[in-house]
Amino acid sequence: MLPQIKKILCATDHSKNSAYAFYYAIEVARKSDAKIVILHVVEFLPRAIHPAGGGHGHFEIEKIDTELIKTNLNKFCEKTETKIGSPCVELVSNTIIRIGYPVEEILEVADEEGCDLIILGTHGKGFLKRTFLGSVSNAVLQRTQKPVLLIPLPSEKSSIDWDEI
Repeated sequence: MLPQIKKILCATDHSKNSAYAFYYAIEVARKSDAKIVILHVVEFLPRAIHPAGGGHGHFEIEKIDTELIKTNLNKFCEKTETKIGSPCVELVSNTIIRIGYPVEEILEVADEEGCDLIILGTHGKGFLKRTFLGSVSNAVLQRTQKPVLLIPLPSEKSSIDWDEI
């Protein structure tokens, strides 16, 4: 007998891939009577490429508007509801914003929240994208003991975006 899926972690980087993967999270949650935890990780940037160039070499935590990010994620969920008719807002049990390294935060939140499944959009970068998974998805897949559902973005769905739904 397969274990029941009661909580799904859907990590987003606000890319088209993660927007498309969110549709899968909704569908799996509906069919499994599960809840979705949305995670967005604001990644550390080395000082050399930080837009402000100052501080301690990373985003200044107090300047990140986590409430705005949460509001935008919730708006996306509401827009998704009107498109596919699923009760998206009711399925989301928590929206989490973390600052750190995506792989570490995804693994940590999946454990902290007791998630049974991790859903990630995949995308490679550069000319090798058809050969290799994205580095975050690949690292999560290799390091977790939880099931992971990796969702590639099909070319005909490339217009899906967090802002355009």
